[in-house]
Amino acid sequence: MHSTNSNKFSPRVTLAAVLVVLIMAACRSTPEKPAAPPSAPPVQAPAPQQPAPRAETPPAVTPVPPSAGTQLRRGNWTELPGWRDDDPAAAWDALLASCGSLKAQEAWRAVCAAAQAAPRPDRERARRFFELNFMPYQLLQPDGGTDGLATGYYEPLLRGSRKPTARFRYPVYGAPDDLISIDLPAFGVESRDSRPRARLDGKQVVPYFDRAQIEAGAAPLRGREIAWVDDPVELFFLQIQGSGRIDLDGGVMRVGFADHNGQPYRSIGRLLIDRGELPAERASMQGIKAWAQQNPDKLREVLDYNPRYIFFRELPAGLSGPLGAMGVPLTARRSIAVDPRFVPLGAPVFLATTWPLSKKPLQQLMLAQDTGAAIRGAVRADFFWGYGDDAGREAGRMKQALRMWVLLPQGYPVNNTAE
Repeated sequence: MHSTNSNKFSPRVTLAAVLVVLIMAACRSTPEKPAAPPSAPPVQAPAPQQPAPRAETPPAVTPVPPSAGTQLRRGNWTELPGWRDDDPAAAWDALLASCGSLKAQEAWRAVCAAAQAAPRPDRERARRFFELNFMPYQLLQPDGGTDGLATGYYEPLLRGSRKPTARFRYPVYGAPDDLISIDLPAFGVESRDSRPRARLDGKQVVPYFDRAQIEAGAAPLRGREIAWVDDPVELFFLQIQGSGRIDLDGGVMRVGFADHNGQPYRSIGRLLIDRGELPAERASMQGIKAWAQQNPDKLREVLDYNPRYIFFRELPAGLSGPLGAMGVPLTARRSIAVDPRFVPLGAPVFLATTWPLSKKPLQQLMLAQDTGAAIRGAVRADFFWGYGDDAGREAGRMKQALRMWVLLPQGYPVNNTAE
């Protein structure tokens, strides 16, 4: 998830410091690879996994053609499994939210104007609107395969306080003042992360502190606390989800992604599997929390294995949902996170997958309104389940095979289509 204040931290960087960053960017270790897509068809349900982290640097909303390295197969509406069974009207509010950001873009102007001018449609009128105004393109893997991976995320509720107490002693931090981002494309450097995070150490630009260093007090975060919570594991998973609510004495605070420390994401679920601490089928969010309760002496080391750290900001109380990378509220069960290198943010996407741990089809229209640090690849989606325990249960155990179609406005420029 995302803060619309992405330019908040902008200390001046000397040319020498920038050169250091460019060298570091060229020599940095390979970032974590996305999970390999399951080979089973979408009706099968692989074992659950730790949820993918939500927080990610928000890309520009400008709609551009999908990456030239991606193949899209132009399709037709009859090949979308379950298209006639879904209710596209249930995604109408999410479409209007996307159009709030996309309506000024040439590729989206006409279709968004039509959607905003139309009376609220029923099921069939919404279906006709999409069929008349969009063209479905199936997303393909680099090898031409159609199968990918669907995971889930949600908005958790934590218990907390605006002041530290003996019970509420784990701080939720806002972004630190010494955190800077470097605009690598402005210096002609191509990188998967176009705005790496760093800090100044004298006249040198160095990587920002990792999780272990932050927890040890190395980062200048005193005074940046926006709340304190009572459970370090729940705080860790708040960072994985990227947004949430904190139940305070006298109200509820909604928090959202503000920034990150630029360190790579590592899965503690995978670590626990590799160490033999958890079997793969129990390495879900719920399984990891149960393990943490049983192994408090090992917890800090395991949490620190993931060096990525997320900073938050307090969000307005009246939002209908958490803010995604587009800066618009997400819609439960109708918003997804995608890799914006392959799917334009804001676009409708049709998913063909299954319910968590089930063969029951989950085939419906969604809106690509968010990103995530582990959401990498063309056929990859993170399904937003909403708020609360039920949403958390579904999100925590979702790891399903997936096929997906991006719906692009008629006339949208598309590169590298396959027959």
